[in-house]
Amino acid sequence: MLDNGKKDPSISIAIVGTGFGGLAAAIQLKKNGFHNIKIFEKSNSVGGTWRENTYPGAACDVPSHLYSFSFEPNPNWPRKYSAQPEILAYLQHCAKKYDIIPHIQFQTEIESANWDENSGVWKIRTTKNESFEYNIFISAVGQLNRPALPELKGLETFSGKIFHSANWDPSYNFAGKNVAAVGTGASAIQFIPQIVNQGANVTIFQRTAPWVVPKPDREYFGFEKFLFKYLPGYRLLHRFQIYIWNEIRMIAFQKNNHANKIVKWMSLSHMRKFIKDPKLREILTPDYPVGCKRILLSNDYYEALAKPNVSVTSESISEIQKDGILTKDGQFRKFDALVFGTGFKATEFLSPMKIKGVQNLDLNDAWKSGAEAYLGVAVSGFPNFYILYGPNTNLAHNSIVFMIESQVRYIISALQEMRKKGIRSLTPKKQTMKNYNESLGSKFDKFVWDTGCTSWYINESGKNTNNWPGHTYEYSFRTRKIDLNGYDIA
Repeated sequence: MLDNGKKDPSISIAIVGTGFGGLAAAIQLKKNGFHNIKIFEKSNSVGGTWRENTYPGAACDVPSHLYSFSFEPNPNWPRKYSAQPEILAYLQHCAKKYDIIPHIQFQTEIESANWDENSGVWKIRTTKNESFEYNIFISAVGQLNRPALPELKGLETFSGKIFHSANWDPSYNFAGKNVAAVGTGASAIQFIPQIVNQGANVTIFQRTAPWVVPKPDREYFGFEKFLFKYLPGYRLLHRFQIYIWNEIRMIAFQKNNHANKIVKWMSLSHMRKFIKDPKLREILTPDYPVGCKRILLSNDYYEALAKPNVSVTSESISEIQKDGILTKDGQFRKFDALVFGTGFKATEFLSPMKIKGVQNLDLNDAWKSGAEAYLGVAVSGFPNFYILYGPNTNLAHNSIVFMIESQVRYIISALQEMRKKGIRSLTPKKQTMKNYNESLGSKFDKFVWDTGCTSWYINESGKNTNNWPGHTYEYSFRTRKIDLNGYDIA
């Protein structure tokens, strides 16, 4: 370990996770002269959520030329919206090209991290009871890393196959099986058409209908790939066009906006194209404003629901029995498999890690009313601790990779100040963080997320802990460089 508090270019840095956030941080840190890096990864390979989610149909709903690092363009994306295998291959490529693999300790899950005020280091312990000490602790576990299974009576008694979309069993044969698909979120509308096409008889248990719009996807033509590869200006223009269009979409999430009405019309028209049964249309029509929950993109979801081997019910599940599901209307249905597309515990940031800061302050206690951070990156009372894709940095309209790169740039500016000025530790002042989060809270009033629907953006107390209430260029501007006036310095 280095002598903490000294002006030393080898500041030691621990990173947790090897998805977009962890890799971006490691790559840019190395580019800026920080080489004393250790990355802890619970699995045996890089990729984060794109390693975990291998269900059939898994793909991104942000165009690939924007859902990728600005410093590592890929001219060979096969289509506008790439599937999980292509995105995972891209992340593996980045890890290899920038020589990140030697910095990674695989199959290592962090159990706890405690700030030691005397030595000025984070004391990190793994679930294997290994101990480490680092000056800087960066969490890059993201918001979508812990699958959420509903608490259903009798679930443990079911004798058939059970799996969540994030724990897919590729060996299971759906042909001829009676399958219950529980949930209609972003993952479910991708895997349901796939298992329907595999010959399964699918019953969809829908709690709330999603707003679904067509996905403007297609394969790239050969000449386009040629231009992307040999004319960097063309590729940059294409990326910029995607970015600008996505930023314009932000207005659709504001209350009583004409753009919001246009999205609603698009969704209902898309549904009417495939769903002819008026009763099914009624079930599939959301009863909340467009954008209050995540807007979903799909070209084959409604088409799948119209097939004879598919049925949809909005009846609540009463209990799971050995060979099926009993709904609250008293109807029992037999099933061979239960497939959950019920999302993630997105508001439980950083769990199950236990993190303690100054004076043994537990992060769970600091966040008992809901997770919050200064600029979504740093937390008062937790020196030299940074979060990538943290509280209030999720987007409903643009690429999270853009946000992550902004956060990494901010963290690097903090470390450069520490190195240049011999600073031992930085932590946001309480008032700095309070003022910032109060300003965020006042902005939510004008967005549709604040209209009462239940979504993964909102925690149990009704606080929006996930979304960024504004344009991404605003966030990028605010995170361009650290302002030490807002920090306690030691």
